[in-house]
Amino acid sequence: MVEHTTAINNAIVTLDVALPGIVWGWMITLNLWAKSIATGSILVGGYLWARYGEDDTKGLKSVLPVIAFIFLNIFLLFTLLDLHQPFRMINIFIHPHFTSAITVGAWMATVLTGIIAFMAYLVIFKKETGGIYDTLFKLAIIMAIPVTLYTAAIMGEASARELWQTPAELIQMALAAFVAGSAILSFFSGSWSKEAKRDLAIILAVAAFLSFTMYMGEYYLSFKSEEAEATLAFVQQGGEYHTLFWLGQVIGYILPFFIALGAAKQGNGTLLKFAAILALIGLFIAKHVWLIIPQLLSLS
Repeated sequence: MVEHTTAINNAIVTLDVALPGIVWGWMITLNLWAKSIATGSILVGGYLWARYGEDDTKGLKSVLPVIAFIFLNIFLLFTLLDLHQPFRMINIFIHPHFTSAITVGAWMATVLTGIIAFMAYLVIFKKETGGIYDTLFKLAIIMAIPVTLYTAAIMGEASARELWQTPAELIQMALAAFVAGSAILSFFSGSWSKEAKRDLAIILAVAAFLSFTMYMGEYYLSFKSEEAEATLAFVQQGGEYHTLFWLGQVIGYILPFFIALGAAKQGNGTLLKFAAILALIGLFIAKHVWLIIPQLLSLS
C-alpha cells in the first residue's frame, strides 16, 4: 500500500502490513519433501556404497543419480513456481548476495544438480560407474549435506515464526532426509545382500524414531514464548490440524518404526517397502502441518 511519494528523489514509502492467509502452502511442502528424497538418497546411498561396495548393493550406483536428478528438479521446479516473480530468480546468479541463505542455497542446489546430472549422463549414456563417477559421487555426498540443511536457516529467518527455530529445524531436515532416502532406496534393493537391506531398514527405523522424538519435544516442551504456545494450540486443541498432525506422526514415524524393525529382523523386503510407502506419505503430511500452523497466526 503506497502512503506517499516524495518529490525530491521519487522514493516510495510503503506500509509494512500483515500478509493474509497462508503464504507457504503445499508447493513448499512438496519442495521440502522432494528435496529430502533427493538428498537423502545420496546420503543413505553413499553410506551403503562405502560400507558394502557394489557387490552387495547391485544397481545402486546406476539408479541413484536418476532418483536424485528427478527429485532435485521437482524441488527446484516448485521452488521456482512458488515465487511471485519467477524470472527474478536469475538475479541470484547474476547479482548474488551471499549473506542470504536463499542465495547460498540456490547456488549449492544448482551445483549439486549439475553433479548429479553428469553422474546420470555417465550411467545412462556411457555405462560408467567407476573412475570419474566415484569422484563425482563423493562430491555429491558432500554437497547433499548443506543442500538438505539450508532450508532450516530460511525458516529460522522467517519473521515472527518462533516455532521454526534453526537448530531444531536443522535436525528435522537431516532426519527427514534419512527417512526419505532410506524409504525411496528400499524400492530398488531387491538384489541387494541381506546385510545391506538390514542396514537400510535400521536407518529408516532409527530416523523415524528420532523424528517422532523431535516432534514430541516440540509438541509438549515448546515453552519458548506465547507465540510458540499459541501456534501449538492449533494442533493441541483439536480440529483439522490436530488430526493431520497425529496422522502424520502415526503414518510417517510410528508405524514405519515398528514395521522397519520387523523387516530388519526377518529380512523381509516386502515389509520394508510397506514401511517405506507409509514413511513417504506420513513425511509429507507431517511436514505440511509443521509448515502451515505457524502461518495461521497474524503477523501484526
